[in-house]
Amino acid sequence: MPEMTNSRADRPPLGARAPSGGSEPHAVGSVGVKIALFDLDHTLLPIDSDHAWGEFTITQGWVDAVEFKRQNDEFYAHYKAGTLDVHAYVRFATEAIRRQGATNSIAAHADFMRATVQKAINAQALELVSQHQAAGDTVAIVTATNEFVTRPIAQAFGVDELIAVELEREHSADGTGWYTGAIRGVPSFREGKVVRVEAWLKERGLGWDTVHTTFYSDSMNDLPLLEKATVPVATNPDERLRALAVARGWRILDLFS
Repeated sequence: MPEMTNSRADRPPLGARAPSGGSEPHAVGSVGVKIALFDLDHTLLPIDSDHAWGEFTITQGWVDAVEFKRQNDEFYAHYKAGTLDVHAYVRFATEAIRRQGATNSIAAHADFMRATVQKAINAQALELVSQHQAAGDTVAIVTATNEFVTRPIAQAFGVDELIAVELEREHSADGTGWYTGAIRGVPSFREGKVVRVEAWLKERGLGWDTVHTTFYSDSMNDLPLLEKATVPVATNPDERLRALAVARGWRILDLFS
C-alpha cells in the first residue's frame, strides 16, 4: 500500500459533505455505488503523457524539433499555470497525427507505449487502481489529455472507463473519418471535468447524491472536481495543491516519492 499522509481524512461516513469551494458540494445519501476517479498525468503516471507524446513525434521526424519543442513547452507552462487554451492546444497537439493519418499514427502510438509509457507505469499506481477494483468500486480515468493518447494508457492500467478530451472526426460514410483537430463536446479540463463526470453519471442513472466518489489528482487545475468529490485526494500534489490540501485537511498521497 503506498504511503499516505493525513489519514484522518480517509473515507468519511455516509452523509458527509464534500468541502465547499468552486463547485457546489453534494450531500451523500444512501449510497450503493462507490466510484474512484483518477487524473492521469502526474497522478497515475509520473509523466505528462501528452507532452511526452509530443516529444516522441520529434523522434519520429514528424515535426520540426526546435519549433515544436518551443510551442509544446509553452503550452505545458500554460497548463501548469492554469492559463491553457485547451482548444488551441488540441489543434497543435493533433497536427502531426492528422498529417500522418490513422495507420501510421496508431502504429507509432504502440511504439510510444513500449518506449515511454510502460516504463513510466509505477507498481504502486497499478496497485492503487487494483485495490479499488477489488473493493468493487467503479474506476474511471478523467483526464484533460485527448482520447488518442490516453485510451491505450487507460487499458494498460486495466481501466475501461475513460473520460478524456474527445476529438471531432471528419464525416465519412463508414464512421472511420480521421481527426479534424477540433474538440468534440465539452473538454474534460478544469470545470469541464465536473460537467463530463456528471454526464457520465447521468448515462448510468446516477447522480452526485447517490454515489460516493473518491478523486485523485495532482493539480490545482482539477480543483473543481476535487471540491465536488466526496473524498478528494491530493496525489503527488504540486506545491499549491499540497498547501491547500493541508489547509483543508484533505488526504495527501505520494505515489512516486
